[in-house]
Amino acid sequence: MGETLEQVNKEGTERLHPSLTNPSWLVLTQRRKLFGAWIGELPSGNLDVLDIGGRIQPYRPLLNGRMRRYVAVDMRASPLVDVIARAEQLPLSSDEFDLVICTQVLEYVPELRAVIAEIYRVLKPGGSLLLSVPAIFPPDSEQDLWRFTPASIRLLLSRFQDVEIKAEGSSVHGLFRTTALWIACFARPALLARILRMTAIPLLNTTAVLLAGILQTSNDQFAANFSAFARK
Repeated sequence: MGETLEQVNKEGTERLHPSLTNPSWLVLTQRRKLFGAWIGELPSGNLDVLDIGGRIQPYRPLLNGRMRRYVAVDMRASPLVDVIARAEQLPLSSDEFDLVICTQVLEYVPELRAVIAEIYRVLKPGGSLLLSVPAIFPPDSEQDLWRFTPASIRLLLSRFQDVEIKAEGSSVHGLFRTTALWIACFARPALLARILRMTAIPLLNTTAVLLAGILQTSNDQFAANFSAFARK
């Protein structure tokens, strides 16, 4: 049985505005801020947008009032997906979109350069890419292939101009987020896992924010995730 519109919308909302009990609250909150700031640099209105991996479209609300068209491509169907296709072979015309969004997709793709080449092809001259990729995360399937550093992101985006790469939180955030993920993955039995999710994970999230504010460090060697903004 397929997903309902209510289910995918709920998942998308939790991605954009995560609850404090979410082990990824730190990176998701920072990603929303980064994407919002970068979207603010785009031309106003009438944007043709492509979402690669757009099954739940969490960042679509950040573009409200600025879109002419929003096309979602994914290999997995959902009520929000317009085109079922592989990112390495997009059935779309060249120079068609003002913005491509590709979040937490590249780690599952065998042919990374093919995906980036397709993104570059479908973007209009001067069009932009919003990208996010994991640096530290436990493998979640046999299709989970890659992790990324700023250097590898820059190499992949070498054809683009004005490439800006930012960590989704400092090493402090990365350490606390990894600890929260460890609890979420390995706490047993289920009752203990639920209790820790409601208590320990919010404590870890808030402590990370407080500690990062005190230390004021920009070190990102242990950052859990990176976002990038690039122009064709």
